[in-house]
Amino acid sequence: MELDTLVTNMIGPLTPILVTLAFITPLVSKLTKSEKKAPFILATIGGLYATLTTTTVLYYVILEEKPLIYKYGGWPPHFGIVYEIDLFNALLAALVAWLMLSIILYSNWYSRYLDEASWYYTLLLGLETGILGCLYTGDAFNLFVMLEVLSISTYGLVTYHRSRAEAVEAAAKYALIGAVATTMYFVAVVLLYSGFSTVNMAYLALLSSMLETPSLKYLSLIAVSLALWTFTFKSAIFPNHFWLVDANPEAPTPISAALSGLVESVGIYAVMRFLYTIFGEKSVLVEYREVILIVLLTLGAISGVVCALMMMYQRDIKRLLAYSAISHTGIIYMGLSAGFLISEDVVKIAITGTLVHIVSHCIAKVVLFMASGVFIETAGSRDLDEIGGVGKIYPLTSAAVIISILSLAGLIPFIGFYSKLLIALGYISAGFVLVPVLIIIITALSIPGYMKIISSVIFNVPRKTYEKLSRSSWIEVMLLLMAMSLLVLGVIFWYLMPIFEKTTLSLIKGVDIYVQVACEKIPGELWRWLPLK
Repeated sequence: MELDTLVTNMIGPLTPILVTLAFITPLVSKLTKSEKKAPFILATIGGLYATLTTTTVLYYVILEEKPLIYKYGGWPPHFGIVYEIDLFNALLAALVAWLMLSIILYSNWYSRYLDEASWYYTLLLGLETGILGCLYTGDAFNLFVMLEVLSISTYGLVTYHRSRAEAVEAAAKYALIGAVATTMYFVAVVLLYSGFSTVNMAYLALLSSMLETPSLKYLSLIAVSLALWTFTFKSAIFPNHFWLVDANPEAPTPISAALSGLVESVGIYAVMRFLYTIFGEKSVLVEYREVILIVLLTLGAISGVVCALMMMYQRDIKRLLAYSAISHTGIIYMGLSAGFLISEDVVKIAITGTLVHIVSHCIAKVVLFMASGVFIETAGSRDLDEIGGVGKIYPLTSAAVIISILSLAGLIPFIGFYSKLLIALGYISAGFVLVPVLIIIITALSIPGYMKIISSVIFNVPRKTYEKLSRSSWIEVMLLLMAMSLLVLGVIFWYLMPIFEKTTLSLIKGVDIYVQVACEKIPGELWRWLPLK
């Protein structure tokens, strides 16, 4: 079978398979009278299929060196919903799928704390469907739909332990503001359609670079402003970060890992897609784009510094890690905002560093949250004073924690060092030294918070005798292997650098081919029905 046919046959059923598995999970659980095993098997099947599909798609896009278009129902771009996958979203989707598979496997160990596992796995599959749909879609309206799928799943998962008042309160805050956020994005889509008569991302990119009427300029500015408010909420950046701090401690531990590592990445991806593909440097927003990026840079800097400081005062390990996630998202925003710089080479270096930091942060944060879950369930507390010394009975998990923290702190030779280095080098090359200084400050301020985890959990004298949890050995091995990937990726980083650079270029310089591939899928006889012939 030809590779392109294989990829098409795999990606088409991806969303239907995940949705079908999600819907039949409660039914199969009832029919088989298996409350935990059957739902886990179905979720694992979905996770494995997603992993295989996204990895194959990534390989195909690397090989073909051009975006992949999948037409749902056979409808071409603009006339129907399509997936348009370039190197940028292909890499992020593969990363998400692999990490989601690890979360599903970890959930099997965590299932002893799940009283209704079938609904948990239903929502977890819904979450993966929403994330992958947001990353793959080439349609601004379909992005809204997938954001809703993602959001509804996370609302339910955050409040899964509904017997706890704190979990219900956290979910209510998240759902209330989240509903406002997605509504604002829906209004943005309506405005874009009213101005451009299309919601296809590639065609929006084409029209935004060709039409320059004042009314369209201001309409686009309002739409992008509303959309960015939604995306900054999803990525938990200041001032829209508060929900993550409340939701993370109360959600089941596997979901805490997904929120900080994966859900945040969706908002980051959407910001970059809007500001580099749809409304890039040649778009109708060229006069305002620089201001928008500087505002995002400022918000990223505030998030990085303030949340690094907040890490020092936390006693709840999951809340501390939540602030850490927001702080690193701030660094990512500082990197992705480099588009206001003049030199193309400088922007390429900084955005490459941003992409690498997304990868390193996602892996490290998923490991740290899942490791914290092992410590919490053993000690029966999230308080760092109460779980002191518990890491001594989990040497492999403790090693995974130390490795992940060293990568987040940016030590050589971990991949986290190279991501921060590239972001800093990009700005230094442009003579903009403030950002490198801020990255150093944020890193220095976060170290005391990380040391609280290491000293309390691993090196403190235990207050009591802890009993090692059953079936935890394979979890320890998995966490250590995931953490070791941060070291391996760092050691071989310069061999991977060309792939990261090509991925970055597909975003910041691949707009023309992104548009071209989409337009080639539109039959000639339909062009007369397009807003711009």
